[in-house]
Amino acid sequence: MDVPSVISPRIRLDHLKPEESEETQLHNFELESSDHVGGANHQFHTMNALEILRETVRILRYNSSAFMIIAALLICPVSAILLSNVLVDQYIVKRLTIRLLLVAKSSGLPLRPFIKQSCHRFSETAISTAMCFPLFITLSLLSKAAVVYSVDCTYSRKMVDVSKFFMIIRKLWKRLLSTYLWVSMVIGGCVTLFFFLLVAVCSALSVIGVSPNLNVFAAVMVGLVFSVAFANCIMICNIAFVISVLEDVSGSRALLQSGVLMKGQTQVGLLIFLGSTIGMTFVEGLFEHRVKTLSYGDGSSRIWEGPLLVIMYSFVVLIDSMMSSVFYFSCRSYSMEASNGDCQSIL
Repeated sequence: MDVPSVISPRIRLDHLKPEESEETQLHNFELESSDHVGGANHQFHTMNALEILRETVRILRYNSSAFMIIAALLICPVSAILLSNVLVDQYIVKRLTIRLLLVAKSSGLPLRPFIKQSCHRFSETAISTAMCFPLFITLSLLSKAAVVYSVDCTYSRKMVDVSKFFMIIRKLWKRLLSTYLWVSMVIGGCVTLFFFLLVAVCSALSVIGVSPNLNVFAAVMVGLVFSVAFANCIMICNIAFVISVLEDVSGSRALLQSGVLMKGQTQVGLLIFLGSTIGMTFVEGLFEHRVKTLSYGDGSSRIWEGPLLVIMYSFVVLIDSMMSSVFYFSCRSYSMEASNGDCQSIL
């Protein structure tokens, strides 16, 4: 399949010359000003979620070796640790689960199997996230930056230069770390707000004498509303990270710019998040059932099923990062179309 006839809305990376200083190369790597973005030599078009997926597959086929190396060296180790929960202390998970169940009971929620499973799942995820934080700010952060760089190189119609990437990442590292810390605070704040709101609603309904069944229904409704808001928050955070790699913006400014950039494209972002979440959840469920839980045979199939599921999970994570990068360029195109008052594609 041919390379897509699109060019990244920024300067081409092949303008970076070996004799230039690192500061000059870093400056050339960042986005040009908006007046150059809409120039005749920069072509892109707004895409829906399915078109973004197709574009991602085309990019993957064009630069497959670079993306496979990223998946093997940077994504697979993190995926293996996350899926296996090897760093998670089950004793701490159990204690946190009990505390959450006590809070749920005091809020008037009946301790049904669904409530117990949700509390256990959240406890396990929270402990796993805390224990894997060093991996997130090293390998995971580096893999995301490498994916963004590789997508940009593909749109510049050139192969990935590993030495140039590491030279650039040395200069961008503080910016990326700042954005990641802000993203972590935003996500943590959203989850905390959800739990406070959930406890407040359930407690209020319990005080006025609402039946436990209606209390559970109200909790589910709050959860559904939160899921939509949380999905939008995740997509904003993903685009903010892409912005911090390609533009001279980081931290809270990157998040604000991401929110502005996504205006009018929220539905596309939610569909991308939904697809990625379904894929990751499906692989996690398979790993839980086929590898961690011995529910059939003598368990000998774990030898090959475990690594296979880790590879599948890593591939889903890779596709998700690539789609976020393509979505960024699509949002920029949509923003330029809206600012020019033209509903036609830039192409």
